[in-house]
Amino acid sequence: MPEIFTQATYHPICDKLALMDTDLKYIIATYGYPVLWSRPNTFESLVHIILEQQVSLASALAAINKLRQRVPEISPANVLALSDTELRECYFSRQKTVYVRHLAEAINSGKIDLARFENQEDEEIRKDLTELKGIGNWTVDIYLIMILHRTDIFPLGDLAVLNAVKKVKSLNVTATREEIVRISAQWKPHRTVACMILWHYYLSKPGKRIVEPGN
Repeated sequence: MPEIFTQATYHPICDKLALMDTDLKYIIATYGYPVLWSRPNTFESLVHIILEQQVSLASALAAINKLRQRVPEISPANVLALSDTELRECYFSRQKTVYVRHLAEAINSGKIDLARFENQEDEEIRKDLTELKGIGNWTVDIYLIMILHRTDIFPLGDLAVLNAVKKVKSLNVTATREEIVRISAQWKPHRTVACMILWHYYLSKPGKRIVEPGN
């Protein structure tokens, strides 16, 4: 079975990371334990992650809430029944309308089975999901982190995490991907929880909001 973390193990893992890294210890001591970001393993949750691509979390939340008002349940069948115009009225861009339709069709056809993912290895899931239009490594990373609670995911495409690492480790703003990978390696096998601590640090700064990169 793939290794996951739970509500019961979350704070102990935070404590373990604090012992391993004084910068993470400082974040927890200053701002408290990070929230355990969690969503159910549903089509709706994956749609929500797609909506978060390249926009603020608030903008994505507005879109998913508008869709919740439009249909009784955010299911593949209900989304496919909506016209492109109706989806755009829910603040879906033209691109994201295409991406969400592709996902809905893949689930309806049985090509993608979200329940099956719970027992699959991370890279198998990544391979299956990135075959779909509009789903790249960042989307898969967030799915593995927030929905499946896999323990050792570090989203190198996440701007908030990268900026937090640069800040807490006093790196140059032009720090390379290789430098970030080297630093994150010390947090194995708990890089997912380290990521949540870094998000917590980033969001605790005045005026900060998360705007996510590409797919």
